[in-house]
Amino acid sequence: MSGTSDEEEARRKGDDGPVVDQEQFSALLEDSIEDLYEHAPCGYLSTLLDGRIAKINATLVGWLGYAREDLLGHKYFSDLLTVGGRLYHETHFAPLLRMQGEVSGIALELKAADGSRLPVLVTSTVKTGSDGQPLLIRTTVFDARDRRAYETELLRARQEADEERERYKRLATTLQRTLLPPALANVPGLDVSAHYHIASADEVGGDFYDLFPLAAGTWGLFLGDVCGKGAAAAAVTSLARYTLRAAAVYDPDPVAVLGNLNTVLNHEYSGTDPRFCTVIFGLLTPDHDRGGFHITLAGGGHPPALLMRADGTTDYLPTPGGQLIGALPDAQIATTSVHLDAGDTLLLHTDGLTEAHSNAGADDGERYGDDALLDFARALAPTTASDTIGAIRGLLKTFGSGVDDDTAVLAIHVPRPDSGDQQ
Repeated sequence: MSGTSDEEEARRKGDDGPVVDQEQFSALLEDSIEDLYEHAPCGYLSTLLDGRIAKINATLVGWLGYAREDLLGHKYFSDLLTVGGRLYHETHFAPLLRMQGEVSGIALELKAADGSRLPVLVTSTVKTGSDGQPLLIRTTVFDARDRRAYETELLRARQEADEERERYKRLATTLQRTLLPPALANVPGLDVSAHYHIASADEVGGDFYDLFPLAAGTWGLFLGDVCGKGAAAAAVTSLARYTLRAAAVYDPDPVAVLGNLNTVLNHEYSGTDPRFCTVIFGLLTPDHDRGGFHITLAGGGHPPALLMRADGTTDYLPTPGGQLIGALPDAQIATTSVHLDAGDTLLLHTDGLTEAHSNAGADDGERYGDDALLDFARALAPTTASDTIGAIRGLLKTFGSGVDDDTAVLAIHVPRPDSGDQQ
């Protein structure tokens, strides 16, 4: 017959833990109130209403490094504070305590006997007698050294992050400048103006444009938008810009130029991370018989150009059917040709303009849109290149943070004879 020995009865064993002596366990539960007060994990002190220390536990005495007899009846709570802490105590802490009867979680610094500083969180409560009259102030002090160190580390990390973000902004701005022409070519008999609006200084956009000379008497121009943002988009932007210029020198036919770019992008980015862009490319040729310029535009999925005539009539020059450049091995490229007479202005833009929110708080469906831009251009016409770009810059400012994508605009204008508006 099995039985339980006295020794086994005196022991308690948990399911997974070690055997615990019952007497020792009971002794742990019988700590005196005085011992709990003296050796609590926080500091306790009681002061008279004038702040004189009447009682203080061993924990706080040990933190401060004083002898208990040097504090009791001799020092005031404010004597334990730093100069700044005493000022705050007199102007805020004490008045608030008198008014409310309790102040919680106030960050202060205590001055130890050796002159060191101890960051703490302080909670004080006014204790009253049975008649409701205040008798003394009881204060709990929590060691905040670990918290202060944590906050300091957080602040340091934030400062480093801010510095890194600023360095990244400078890098992004510098990189963005390298992707745009330092200056547009000066075309005799043509007024040219352009603008690049950066939606976010934190990311490099993928918009690009250029105007450059080709064979004698001809110029090439392009404006495009690479999908995505950041370093990957910047790499595609750089490749697209230089490919367009090189292809135009080899064969300036707009369809051939965009066809070459499509081949390069599709070959380079046909793997798991495909990259493509929308582009409009134009070939400018002076018309010596009629005056003005003849321009042939080829579009690869890009928003159509706007033509503002000298008589005020304005409309889009669509290139329907043009496909994204780089997305397919053989992209369809659409073309259109037009004659620019004296007083006419042609505007090329990226979709950052038409897809901007008309106000910063608009929903996704409330975009500026193609129709609004057409009405805006009709109100401008007839106009010059510089006036057109100036007006669009003003329009972009009215959108504020509603412009969430970079915007590039390029305008060319044939000045009227003796009008004084030639660049």
